[in-house]
Amino acid sequence: MNCTPEIKKMCSVTKGPNHGPAPIPQEGKWVKAYEIKDISGLSHGVGWCAPQQGACKLTLNVKDGIIEEALVETIGCSGMTHSAAMAAEILTGKTLLEALNTDLVCDAINVAMREIFKQLAYGRSQTAFSEDGLPIGAGLEDLGKGLRSQVGTMYSTKEKGVRFMEMAEGYVLSLALDKCDEVIGYQFLNIGKMMSDIRQGVDPAQAYKKNIGCYGRYEGAAKYIDPRKE
Repeated sequence: MNCTPEIKKMCSVTKGPNHGPAPIPQEGKWVKAYEIKDISGLSHGVGWCAPQQGACKLTLNVKDGIIEEALVETIGCSGMTHSAAMAAEILTGKTLLEALNTDLVCDAINVAMREIFKQLAYGRSQTAFSEDGLPIGAGLEDLGKGLRSQVGTMYSTKEKGVRFMEMAEGYVLSLALDKCDEVIGYQFLNIGKMMSDIRQGVDPAQAYKKNIGCYGRYEGAAKYIDPRKE
């Protein structure tokens, strides 16, 4: 160890008790993390790019410091979806520290990686008190039936009011309005379920009709509008 002359002239003072790092909750245990292999857990991080044009939600399932599962969801930027494809391939198999110091192609994904690293390092994971954590594949539960991201897309102007375009249930086909022209419900298409049916051999037209649903006081509304055209 190279020390300055000032330090070399100093006398030694014995260090007092060393209790190590504070324990953090991890998969049903209290763990003192000394090395990256001491980190385990499943959690999420959200990041954004410099111009804040788009955002990324990153879900990682880490076991003994190794990323075993990654879910990358992006919104708002077409280029970011391609970056996510590369990042998903890059992430798995790396240690949490390697991933933190790897260029994940897009600013938003890199920021999400930073945020999830902090959560896991401090024990703020979704599995902090779950014995043995969650199995590999648990990340898919965020996508629900049909394995599609939960996306909400709403648009509004002062001149013409609000338009619901995409809800957690799916693609919005029409809005129901009451006699005062206020939204009281909507009809939606669950695209994930529809595509699953089509892949299993169901006729596309039948699959389309089968996976249409309604929310709110849709039936008996005074008026129905196409949110993308009317």
